[in-house]
Amino acid sequence: MCALMFLTPLTAHAAGDFNQWVKDFKAEAAKKGISEATVNKAMEGVEPIQRIIELDRKQPEGTMTFATYRERIVNQARIKKGQKLYKEHRVLLEQTAQKYGVPAPYIVALWGIETNFGGNTGGFGVVPALATLAYDGRRSSFFRAELINALKILDAGHISHENMKGSWAGAMGQNQFMPSSFHAFAVDGNGDGKRDIWTSLPDVFASTANYLSKSGWKEDERWGREVKLPSGFPKHLIDLKTKHELSYWKSKGVTLPNGADIPVVAGMKASVVAPDGVGGPAYLAYDNYRVIMKWNKSTYFATSVGLLADSIASAE
Repeated sequence: MCALMFLTPLTAHAAGDFNQWVKDFKAEAAKKGISEATVNKAMEGVEPIQRIIELDRKQPEGTMTFATYRERIVNQARIKKGQKLYKEHRVLLEQTAQKYGVPAPYIVALWGIETNFGGNTGGFGVVPALATLAYDGRRSSFFRAELINALKILDAGHISHENMKGSWAGAMGQNQFMPSSFHAFAVDGNGDGKRDIWTSLPDVFASTANYLSKSGWKEDERWGREVKLPSGFPKHLIDLKTKHELSYWKSKGVTLPNGADIPVVAGMKASVVAPDGVGGPAYLAYDNYRVIMKWNKSTYFATSVGLLADSIASAE
């Protein structure tokens, strides 16, 4: 990743203020029980990074349709790589799936979408990135708390200072956990006493599965499925807040893409989502879809995870 070439510190006029901020932050970290050695080593030489502030303040330019997003995220290259890696790590993945009640293709799909299967985990130091956003970001209190959590990870010895890399916003490892998510969901999958989501695949897979499991994953249900809406389908029914039993959607003329009846499971509810609106692809979203959205609150993301997982599973 080429992000490191942009690590230019802020202009000098802010240095005095930042030095005072660091002093105050170190005092807070000490009160939170983090060792002085960890705090001093982590904060040594840290300065606000202008590139991170630019990224934080940058407004999205235009909009991307779901069709375009899907082609970028769930393309044939990623599907083939996911299928290959699923077969390569099948024993470990299936053991993890059985332990946490989360099918392996979803673990692989999240791995693939978040970091291209560990190939792009981010090149920013997590501590400098979080310190920058805690000092000068739009959500200073949020990132200050995340920085405290990051120091706790270092203090516990899960990762070295040098290897604690992540995105410009502090998301870490092959599954891109924020430090708070690390504390809530990261798991020591190989029993070495560390929760290493950077280099240990047992830890990466177990942590991903644990996140979904603790977020309410239903083992006996899928994420959803692509469907076809009839002509004149009411727009107000296309909403995640609207949930009905599958029999209701069948009665409204919702079918499988080939026109066949949708499978109906008594008592099972779903919502209709159409990321590109009426006329674009439509999907029935089950409860597990909402679990994926706890990971990332985006219908584009959640739908793509489900579609990629289905494609990976189809290679079985």
